[in-house]
Amino acid sequence: MSDPTHAVPALPEHLPPDARAHDPLAVALGNASLLAVGYLMLRRWGLAVVAVVVTVVLVSMVVSTARSSYEVLVLVWWAAVVAHGWFLARGGARGAGRGAVRGRRLVALCITLPVLLAVGLLRFDASRIEGDVNEARADGDCAEAVSAQDRVWFGHRVADAPLTARGDEVVEACDRLRTARTELATALTGDNGALRDGFGTLGSVLAESGNEKTVETTLNGFLRGLPAKDPCDTVTITDWLQDRTRSHDVLDRSADTAKRTEPAALVACGDDLMAHSSWESARTHYERLLDRYPDDSLAAKARTGVRKATQSIELANVRSLLAGDTGSQPEYCSKPAKYSGAKPMGKGTNRALFYGDDDTYGGGYTGKLPGSWKSDDPADAVLVVCMGTEGFGTSVETCPYRDRDSGSLTYVSFHKIAIPVKVYELRTGKLVAKRKIQISGSSCPSVISYFTYGDSGTPPSTRYVTESKSDVRNAFRPLVTR
Repeated sequence: MSDPTHAVPALPEHLPPDARAHDPLAVALGNASLLAVGYLMLRRWGLAVVAVVVTVVLVSMVVSTARSSYEVLVLVWWAAVVAHGWFLARGGARGAGRGAVRGRRLVALCITLPVLLAVGLLRFDASRIEGDVNEARADGDCAEAVSAQDRVWFGHRVADAPLTARGDEVVEACDRLRTARTELATALTGDNGALRDGFGTLGSVLAESGNEKTVETTLNGFLRGLPAKDPCDTVTITDWLQDRTRSHDVLDRSADTAKRTEPAALVACGDDLMAHSSWESARTHYERLLDRYPDDSLAAKARTGVRKATQSIELANVRSLLAGDTGSQPEYCSKPAKYSGAKPMGKGTNRALFYGDDDTYGGGYTGKLPGSWKSDDPADAVLVVCMGTEGFGTSVETCPYRDRDSGSLTYVSFHKIAIPVKVYELRTGKLVAKRKIQISGSSCPSVISYFTYGDSGTPPSTRYVTESKSDVRNAFRPLVTR
């Protein structure tokens, strides 16, 4: 009796020999790794290379663009290669034993599962990092936000590029805010160009959602730098801040700080300008405080500053008008100006500045006046006395004189010394006296000397009296004493 014969059904002729040992699940799991493992199991080398290349290209596009649409495309590609591997291997497991099938499935799972797990963990970690970045940004702490984003590496960008890109945007905004801080630090030196650039940068960052706190922190750092070291730089800054067009956001807080800072800066700057003899600018700063902050506690000091600056300007003008030789009349005598810082004319001696007293023509009268009547500086004077050219005043006495050589007799008339004067009060610049003073003196001396001119051998018929110190003082006393 012969053994029974066992028949084995033949595989379809169209099925490749290498597919007979693989089942669809193993291949699908292998392709789920996006490493073309399923195609390698099928020994489809061409498909494996194409699949890897496409995967690399798609991942590169995701990383470089950080667009969610490319992430969706990767997901579609993933589903496509999984499905394609399944259908390629369909029916191929009929000739494989259960042990071989389980083994191949386990291999595919051991490759795909770590890949998927790594992607999931990286996405989770990227989410944690983004949370830290957003928390730091919400606290206005750019340094902490940048530090958190520094933990992102290439794996995070592959696993979740759009999420990590949002962190990059925060870092980029913080970099711009760092630039703004530099610009605003330069602005504290009075550079309005840097101030304008700094606020422009703050405004552009603020326009991007979520940056309110970091912008506010940067702005606060700048505002804490006010007042600047130089009060005049502070005034330059506060003027710009107050003139800035309102943007109805956190940047408008700068105007409030400017209002609190400006009064003291205006006064301090005015004082510095006064110390450097820039009186016009100093007065402008004091007046600006009075115009903008009339009720400020520094208003009284500003009013004093205006008065002192005005007086300094007036004094400088008076000194300019009085410049020149005291032997001639200066411009002041025809164009008087006031110096409100001078003492008012009052009882007693009023010190005066004397001009027009020319020694060349026999003058020098002011040299015989007491020092207490005279001043060398408009800042210490009450009056300005402008003296004209001396002339003959009232006749005092006429006496005969006989020439020693010719024996001719000449009558000589002696006259007081008449000097036209104009007296101005420095405090008001007003003319307070305009008259001729006459200086008395002795007349008819026993002998007179004279010079002859041309053919004339006779003495001049009119001569001045010979004045004494007391005569000069008596003539000038009414001008300076009341």
